[in-house]
Amino acid sequence: MEKWVLYAILSMLFAGGTSVFAKFGLKEMDANTALVIRTAIVMLFVMVNYFLFKEKNTNTVISSKHVTFLILSGVTTGFSWIFYYKALKMGKVTYVSTIDKGSVVVAIVLSYFFLKEPITPKLLLGGGLVLAGLLVMVLWE
Repeated sequence: MEKWVLYAILSMLFAGGTSVFAKFGLKEMDANTALVIRTAIVMLFVMVNYFLFKEKNTNTVISSKHVTFLILSGVTTGFSWIFYYKALKMGKVTYVSTIDKGSVVVAIVLSYFFLKEPITPKLLLGGGLVLAGLLVMVLWE
């Protein structure tokens, strides 16, 4: 197994837990306060990770273009988390997290247009199944 696949699987497992833990934490607190606490912990965790596991002997080039896109990524992450926590406060974890995973379909479309990544039949089928699953979870009562 390639290393990136292992990292992606670990990401999936930890991400699955975050929704359930967050829902418990939201029981008696508003979504914005909960998000501030969570984000502070994430920031601390990421900083410790950076200093402990910083890649050595890398020639990091920081350009304004790269920083601009990282800023945009941070802004979209912030909005995503804000709306996710508001939805999680009001809705069921299973539904909110399923809709959130619809971001896979958005990523497929955006990666095609902006990164020129090819859309293969396998990708169309997988994305279509994600979308179909999302619609079943949300629309089927």
